[in-house]
Amino acid sequence: PSSHPPPAARTSFSRVLSSKRNLGILSVVGGSVTAGFLLHREHLSAGPSVRRLYPASAEYPDLRKHNNCMASNLTPTIYSKLCAKVTPNGYTLDMAIQTGVDNPGHPFIKTVGMVAGDEESYEVFADLLDPIIKERHNGYDPTTMKHPTDLDASKIHSGQFDAKYVLSSRVRTGRSIRGLSLPPACTRAERREVERVVVDALAGLKDDLNGKYYSLTQMTDEEQQQLIDDHFLFDKPVSPLLTCAGMARDWPDARGIWHNNEKTFLIWINEEDHTRVISMEKGGNMKRVFERFCKGLKEVERLIQEKGWEFMWNERLGYILTCPSNLGTGLRAGVHVKLPRLSKDPRFNKILDNLRLQKRGTGGVDTAAVGGTFDISNLDRLGQSEVQLVQTVVDGVNYLIECEKKLEKGQDIKVPPPLKQFK
Repeated sequence: PSSHPPPAARTSFSRVLSSKRNLGILSVVGGSVTAGFLLHREHLSAGPSVRRLYPASAEYPDLRKHNNCMASNLTPTIYSKLCAKVTPNGYTLDMAIQTGVDNPGHPFIKTVGMVAGDEESYEVFADLLDPIIKERHNGYDPTTMKHPTDLDASKIHSGQFDAKYVLSSRVRTGRSIRGLSLPPACTRAERREVERVVVDALAGLKDDLNGKYYSLTQMTDEEQQQLIDDHFLFDKPVSPLLTCAGMARDWPDARGIWHNNEKTFLIWINEEDHTRVISMEKGGNMKRVFERFCKGLKEVERLIQEKGWEFMWNERLGYILTCPSNLGTGLRAGVHVKLPRLSKDPRFNKILDNLRLQKRGTGGVDTAAVGGTFDISNLDRLGQSEVQLVQTVVDGVNYLIECEKKLEKGQDIKVPPPLKQFK
């Protein structure tokens, strides 16, 4: 379609390519080199098409009661264009949208309603995924825009919060291993290969990043209890959004948790994504948390590349993850912050909106705040770099703390002007 740039503008990877001539360096991002196949879009071969007994119109899902991004963008025309397409791994449109068909959506939160089964899903089903991405990421247009990546933690300023207000700080993201299907679609062998590749790489981490892997299938009762006490253990997904997408298959085969000895750098393996990477600590030193996050990610990437693997990344979508909501940076920088007075102020939600922050209860999504303590994090993932998003959180949380201090003294507070999303 005319809205797409020429194929040369959209690079992607395909393991069905036999020629080595296209091997090149994709880009230098955030101080690490991402090697990849430079491949024009017309070279991307989809798999064999789905054999259908009935016309597309007879297969089109009933989305009349749905409130998710997939349902808003899946027209009968797009469905009929894409429903017979298959990625090289055999992933179909119907597999990708199943979670959004089975889960009409949340009355207040508009869910995405679609997941990727592999890196190629974002190309083969681009006619549906591109508009979903644009809606979910507040106007980021993957057909014309490029996503910046920046893992230089030295650029963060004012990253030390007042510890009287901020109880803990954390930064998380995800990374996917190029060439292996994502959790909704991977075979058992692929899932075990993800575990092997990542655990092999993590064994090479040194000094403050040195740690241990705990396999969910092999851990002792004592290890399991310790991980629960540390709030590190993840359970079998029960959310229908995840189970309908196929992510809980074969649980707990090839799942596990790695953490460093200090318990400040943590990697989940084979939950919603191949890996979820978390840097965290008690207190308000967000800069130090982000420094460890950047250092750890670069080291893991280097160790994986030494073994001949790489992360999924491209300049339009940034890092490729299972859910389109996590594309780009996949980054959520959050703090648990005490705001008993500000949270009762009628302007609180407007202040958060203008600072491009979101609030959750401290137990995670859909939980209530306890004692005026909230989990405050960045709203955006795609279109801004890691440094920009962490700085947004730093500046925003510092502003919230200033407001709380003013209210303690009986002074008035102001709603700040809205931040621009794309710099």
